[in-house]
Amino acid sequence: MAIGTYNYKGYSLRNRIFVGFLAVCLLTITSTSIVSYLILRNNAVEQSATDQQNKADALMASLDYAVSHTQVKTEDLPELLSNKIYEISDANKHDVILYSLQGKYLISNKDSNLVQQKSLPVSLINQVLRNEKISVTEYDESVDADVQSSYIILKNNLLEPIAIVYFPYYHNASAYMDVVNKYLVYMAIVNLIIIAFSIWLSWIISKHLTNALTSFSEKVNRITLFDKVAEPIHYYKNDELNSLVKAYNRMILQIQEQKERLSVVEREQAWREMAKQVAHEVKNPLTPMKLTIQNFERKFNPEDPNIREKVKKLTNTMVDQIDLIATVASAFSQFAQLPERHNETFNLNNEISNILQVFSDDRIFVHTNAENIMINMDKIYLNRIITNLVTNAKQASSDEREQIINVDIEKINRRISISVEDNGVGIPREMFGKIFEPNFTSKSSGMGLGLTMVKKMIEEYGGEIAVRSEIGKGTKFIIMLPDNL
Repeated sequence: MAIGTYNYKGYSLRNRIFVGFLAVCLLTITSTSIVSYLILRNNAVEQSATDQQNKADALMASLDYAVSHTQVKTEDLPELLSNKIYEISDANKHDVILYSLQGKYLISNKDSNLVQQKSLPVSLINQVLRNEKISVTEYDESVDADVQSSYIILKNNLLEPIAIVYFPYYHNASAYMDVVNKYLVYMAIVNLIIIAFSIWLSWIISKHLTNALTSFSEKVNRITLFDKVAEPIHYYKNDELNSLVKAYNRMILQIQEQKERLSVVEREQAWREMAKQVAHEVKNPLTPMKLTIQNFERKFNPEDPNIREKVKKLTNTMVDQIDLIATVASAFSQFAQLPERHNETFNLNNEISNILQVFSDDRIFVHTNAENIMINMDKIYLNRIITNLVTNAKQASSDEREQIINVDIEKINRRISISVEDNGVGIPREMFGKIFEPNFTSKSSGMGLGLTMVKKMIEEYGGEIAVRSEIGKGTKFIIMLPDNL
């Protein structure tokens, strides 16, 4: 799997980070809003109770002062408070109704006809006498509000109970909740602004983080065995990604060291194999030469009338074998050192078509996805590469069908692809790893250097070559070269 892919069950890393940040933000805003609402509502209820208590205390303080000058009895209250009760009610801005300790109506700032409750229930009287103060909450439809009535014992200057004071407190919850609702509106507006900012900030953070990871991934993906030097990552921020970058940079240094060591080992191994192959190829002609000379010496007769013809025949045989040794030496010399490159810019399509004219074969077809694919390259290198691959394709023909060779030239993004495909006998899969080795060949003749030289020339231009084959169907060699223009 490519390192650059961050998908997990259909969701990219960027989206998961974005959703995570946003979820934390929404949970925080929701929880703080709920807590704020509960606190405000409780404060409203407590404030209402506090207001009621303060009014009750102020009212009782006024009544206590009014009855504190003389020793007052219950029956004295209507006359004593006949005028004072209006002053007390106006000062406290509240209704006041007094009842006797037996629950009978005594006096009020309101007209007696407007007082609905002329007597108090016995159970209520007992509660008030026992607790000195009780509160009863009822709903009054006439004022559309909760009436939290307070019943408080009034005492004279000897602290003797003389009356029950009824204090109806009309508590309008909506008055307090209006403040809460107004706050909630402001809080909702602020929360919407915070949410919008959080969405923007979460997207920026997730994009910045994943862009850095994507950049790192692309550089990791570009590391191949054919790169001479892997590109290090330059990252100067002191965060968690800095450790990742340092680890990557250390890794490419280690890879470079290992590639250099491997290159040395491969070169040594290649030259050892080369020496074996040279010895083998030189030994082949030497053996018949030795046998020929020994046989000639054994049968040599100076008096033989055909001695001149035999010497000439021996000489021709020796020359042929020496020429063969020279050919072997020349081939290995060419492989050991490629000719100096002379790069020039040319049309790849036209040049390959010119190269293929040498074969004079109408069964070779050229295909391209662009009219003018330009490249900067040595034409001799290209000639040797194409000639070798097409020659191999022709030699791999099958007796079961007419041979067809397809040469495809394509430009894909910043890469140039050249493929040579035949419909021949194919190559066994177990031979794939040996195809480009110096001494490997599947033919009865040849030294197995052609594909090795092709691979070497392609790598000189930073390219790669690969092979695909299937027995009985054919073989395809694919060359990938960088677009160097």
